[in-house]
Amino acid sequence: MIQQNKALYKTVLTGLMAALCYISFTYLKINIPTVSGGMVALHIGNAFCVLAAILIGKVQGGLAGSIGMTIGDLLSPGFAIYAPKTFLMKFFIGYIAGAIAHDIAKISKDHPRSYTIKWSFLACIGGLGFNVIVNPIADYFYSRFIMGAEATASKIIASWAAGITLTNAVAGTILVVILYAFLRPILKKAGLFIEED
Repeated sequence: MIQQNKALYKTVLTGLMAALCYISFTYLKINIPTVSGGMVALHIGNAFCVLAAILIGKVQGGLAGSIGMTIGDLLSPGFAIYAPKTFLMKFFIGYIAGAIAHDIAKISKDHPRSYTIKWSFLACIGGLGFNVIVNPIADYFYSRFIMGAEATASKIIASWAAGITLTNAVAGTILVVILYAFLRPILKKAGLFIEED
C-alpha cells in the first residue's frame, strides 16, 4: 500500500520530520550567547534532518531540516538573523546524508543489519561532517559580512561554532544510528518502510 501512495507518504513523513526538527531545535537545546550578540546552540535538530534523509530520501531529508529549523530560527529572537543560512545548511546536510544512504549504499534495499548500521553511520558522517567543516566557515562570513561583526569577533564566533557543531554531530550520529537500527525493522514489519527503486 505504501509503495502505491509513495509520493503522498513521503510528503507526510517530510512534514512529520520537519516538525521533529523544529521541536528538537526549539525545545531540546542549550543556547550559548556569542560575543557579537548572536547565539550558537547545542541541539539534536540535525539528527532528525539526517534521519529523515535516511528514511525518506535526500531531498525530503534536506527539506525537513530546512523547513523545521528555519521556522525554529524565525520564531526565536536570538536566531532569526541566521534563518537564511540555516535553510541552506540544513538542506545540504540532509541532501548529502540521503545521497550517501540511497544513491551510494541503496540502504532501503534488503541488506544485513550490519550493512544498514554501517551505511547509516557513514551517511551521518557525510551530512554532519559537511556541517562540521562548512558551518564554522559560513558562521565567520555571515557574522563578518551580514551581521557586521569585527574580524576578531567573527573568528571567535566561528571557533565556538566549530566546537558546538562537532558536539552536535557526535551526539546526532549516535542518535541516528540507534534510531534507524530500531525503526527500520518496525517500519518493515508494519509495511511502512519506503523501498526506493
